[in-house]
Amino acid sequence: MLVVGAGVVGAAAAYFAALAGLRVVVVERGALAGGTSSAGEGNLLVSDKEAGPELDLALHSQRVWREDLAEHAGRWEFEAKGGLVVAATGQGLASLRELGAHQRARGVEVRDVGRAHLHDYEPHLSDGLAGAAFYPQDAQVQPMLVVAHLLRLARDLGARVRTGIEVTAFLRAGDRITGVRTTAGDLPAGAVLNAAGTWAGEVAALARVSVPVRPRRGFVLVTEPMPPRTIRHKVYAAEYVGDVASSDAALQTSPVVEGTGSGTILIGASRERVGFDRTVSLPAVSTLAAKAVALFPMLREVRLMRTYHGFRPYCPDHLPVIGADPRAPGLWHACGHEGAGIGLAAGTGKLIAQALTGTRPDLDLAPFAPDRFPEQPRHTEGVSP
Repeated sequence: MLVVGAGVVGAAAAYFAALAGLRVVVVERGALAGGTSSAGEGNLLVSDKEAGPELDLALHSQRVWREDLAEHAGRWEFEAKGGLVVAATGQGLASLRELGAHQRARGVEVRDVGRAHLHDYEPHLSDGLAGAAFYPQDAQVQPMLVVAHLLRLARDLGARVRTGIEVTAFLRAGDRITGVRTTAGDLPAGAVLNAAGTWAGEVAALARVSVPVRPRRGFVLVTEPMPPRTIRHKVYAAEYVGDVASSDAALQTSPVVEGTGSGTILIGASRERVGFDRTVSLPAVSTLAAKAVALFPMLREVRLMRTYHGFRPYCPDHLPVIGADPRAPGLWHACGHEGAGIGLAAGTGKLIAQALTGTRPDLDLAPFAPDRFPEQPRHTEGVSP
């Protein structure tokens, strides 16, 4: 198997494929974890997902993180911190309770938290909030460490990882994909996995198929270090769930606040569809800061050290693309996870390895089928004859 992309999804797929006995080559045109994987907060969440295929994938991935990869958890700073979703109004709390009921029915652990007990979870929370829901399964990792260590583990199993190599075309025998053409020469492969993150649509186009993955820009603020456990969990406002599920192109911000092992506090989350524009958006940054202060008033006196931003690989129906592409036999996809890619990576990687080796996948891949979208005009530039 040849993997295009050395982000967290490609790294997980490479590791599980190598573990299953496949010969694996990973190619990356930039640096390891140089795209979306280096621009997020490292969250492994079930709390922000409505009942449906993505929640099922998140629960499956949680099991893979906690069971299959348990012995390696310390390498990437796995922290089972839990998530606290807070509601400011009674109406918001009612919606949160309804969401929790649907999630429980799918296997999520949810604890209702009343107004009187909010400060037991987070002493610095603003007064006047209506209530919350606590999700013990929510966790956090350091995503760049995940990529580095998964690829190291894959190399220990015989995989090869090559950076600075760009895929320029696909090799074919009739209709079947048989490898890739790169800036370093042709690389034959029995299967090619498109794990190119926000550029997955462009990679798919080289194979004459359409996968509508587009970039969605997001910012994260980083504060100066604070005393340990100043903020104990991942804490976010209930409207974040709606923002995740929205297809609005305009700027959306909802407060997401959490501490790290080093004491810094991460503040998100914003979403906007502006292509690959890397300009720092002052409206996004200032709005995030204001909403974080409204949630935790003590942050008003805390200094910001820096901001960073990146692009989430967004699909119109908010589901990733996972599995074999029937339009181009030999081509597989693992992309389009949007802001959930870190959390969903482990499960996605194992599912891909199972399907590639003929093992029945632990989860039905039909909802994530690459050809589920209406066909778009195909690009033929750069495709090998």
